Amino acid sequence: MSINAHFLVLKHDQEPSTQIPAHFDLAARSAAKLYRAGQRVFIYVDTVEDAHAIDEHLWQFDADSFVPHNLQGEGPKGGAPVEIGQMPPVGRRAILINLATHIPDFIRRFEQVYDFVPVEPMAKQAARERFKQLRTIGANISTKEIDN
Repeated sequence: MSINAHFLVLKHDQEPSTQIPAHFDLAARSAAKLYRAGQRVFIYVDTVEDAHAIDEHLWQFDADSFVPHNLQGEGPKGGAPVEIGQMPPVGRRAILINLATHIPDFIRRFEQVYDFVPVEPMAKQAARERFKQLRTIGANISTKEIDN
């Protein structure tokens, strides 16, 4: 089974009105859209601080666009439809949203991967490395520019 990887290339940095990076906002909106489509999503992050930032951002969505989510180790036994963490998820999830600077060792567990190419130069370079890694393992890669 091959992985379908979608790289979303951001054209702009974060809006001054938001407290989180533009790609975190896009990741949260993507998770919401995937959840509404009936998907179970895992959001992979580098740090506990990143996990809390995306968790807080998801809580700030309007009530009519609420996304059931939890940090790894919290919530229901099988996890909420959207789970956020730094370790491999427990249970089956088809979609990975990668907010980490690297590709996780457990990448092959997912059918689809969403990744982001931020504007900031070091983050953009890290995204290029993830792109190369995914190409090396035979992922089907697509890119889409996002006029955030």
